[in-house]
Amino acid sequence: IERLHSSVLHANISTALDKHLEAIHVVQARRKDDIVNASNRQRHGPPRCQDERVVLALALALQALCAATRKVRTVLWCAFQMTLPK
Repeated sequence: IERLHSSVLHANISTALDKHLEAIHVVQARRKDDIVNASNRQRHGPPRCQDERVVLALALALQALCAATRKVRTVLWCAFQMTLPK
């Protein structure tokens, strides 16, 4: 987008993109934990409290990803509007 606009865009744009990528990585890590926990549960029986913590962590990570996605969509739309010819 910066190449189209031929100038540096606002710092919030790159910050929002970085936060979105970070949220994606957190969701991926929580999902891996959930998969490992599910496979351990099949072998050893159900330790219920640990399952709830893992699922809750995944749900919170998805909530943060949802918020970051909304913010990055808005930021990218604004950046696109700035790059349009006048």
